[in-house]
Amino acid sequence: MPGRLLSVRIPSLAKLGAPRCAKFMASDTGKKLIQIDVSSDTVCPWCFVGKKNLEKAMEQSKDKFDFEVRWHPFFLNPDAPKEGVRKSDFFKAKFGPVQYERAISRMTEVFRGLGLEYDMSGLTLITLAGHQGYDKQNALVDELFLNYFCQGKYIGDKQVLLYAARKVGIEGAEELLEDPTKGVDEEELKKYSSGISGVPHFVINNKYQLSGGQPPNVFMRAFEMAAKDGA
Repeated sequence: MPGRLLSVRIPSLAKLGAPRCAKFMASDTGKKLIQIDVSSDTVCPWCFVGKKNLEKAMEQSKDKFDFEVRWHPFFLNPDAPKEGVRKSDFFKAKFGPVQYERAISRMTEVFRGLGLEYDMSGLTLITLAGHQGYDKQNALVDELFLNYFCQGKYIGDKQVLLYAARKVGIEGAEELLEDPTKGVDEEELKKYSSGISGVPHFVINNKYQLSGGQPPNVFMRAFEMAAKDGA
């Protein structure tokens, strides 16, 4: 998130918009359905942390709820060059050498807590995947996060993107990447990102919002509140 890319925001829950009545949705299994819209940038480490913690919360709540997670774009650095910028150079310029070392140490510790190794050697389609199923979209987001943060790959490279898309079974990725006129859906970007200042940002059942790399228990509390509110 801008200015706080390497710090967790204080847990908070807030309703979106004016109070309203809403019919609660049920899935095919009969369990209550929790829909989660996530605004995210694949170069934000806390977005990866937030995704992993969200998945832990979903796993611990799967006996109560079914989930549908949808990903939406957000640009932390819209002026970044297309050829990319080295992560270490970007963070040193942004935070200074002393704070940079502290931040990288902290981020490495957080990633190891998730069973991952944080890599700083890399350089700074998801909508298409969503049209083919949110399970595939989630798998693609996870693959790109791993590519960028744990494998030092430049996810602006066409071949890296194609490999990730093929690995999770996304069709039409090559055609999309060959057409320079196709890019981020500006309407979707405006709808889900215009009212927020940083990522990750989670909206649960169109009512409750969370920001930052929240721990699993915060997500679980939000699930319960959303379910109770829609009962």
